[in-house]
Amino acid sequence: MFTGLVEDIGTVESVEKGDAGATLRIATKLAAEIADGDSVAVSGVCLTATAVGADGFETEAMNQTLAVTALGALEPGARVNLELAMKASDRLGGHIVQGHADGVGEVLAVEEDGFARRLRVGLPPELLRYVVAKGSIALSGVSLTVADLGDSWAEVSLIPETLERTSLGALAPGDELNVECDVVAKYVERLMKPFAGEEQS
Repeated sequence: MFTGLVEDIGTVESVEKGDAGATLRIATKLAAEIADGDSVAVSGVCLTATAVGADGFETEAMNQTLAVTALGALEPGARVNLELAMKASDRLGGHIVQGHADGVGEVLAVEEDGFARRLRVGLPPELLRYVVAKGSIALSGVSLTVADLGDSWAEVSLIPETLERTSLGALAPGDELNVECDVVAKYVERLMKPFAGEEQS
């Protein structure tokens, strides 16, 4: 489990793609805290460290992951948000983030708002149904509060700390990012289906 509080912005050093998936090599100052087999959230996607060196780690993304997230578009030099798995003793400073991206959103607009920056992200209907104003959403692994909501988009407000410490500060219209909706909303929907006369899938 993660909290959506980014610990480092890593740099993709290499991407090796094949029929079985992709192997990523990511440079990060967190390498000393990572062991083989550890879970690491890479721009909001939970991946397993398969090899760790002094200045980074390798991880594998299977075809399913590449198909439903924005990781398939990563190229060497790309910056990715990194978070290590939460310890039981840690503060839950963000919100419950599983690292299981629900899909991909597209940046529609970026607008300065005083010392903050407003980010409008287009979302497909199957994701938007789980988003509420003032609720939580994870974008590229960053825990954020929904500031505004439209028929096909959600908007968040990024404070200077977020702009400096995550990759969100470099986003521009047209960019894609991983989206994870609040897991509580998904559980509530599933539990309520029998009362709405819907069959559970």
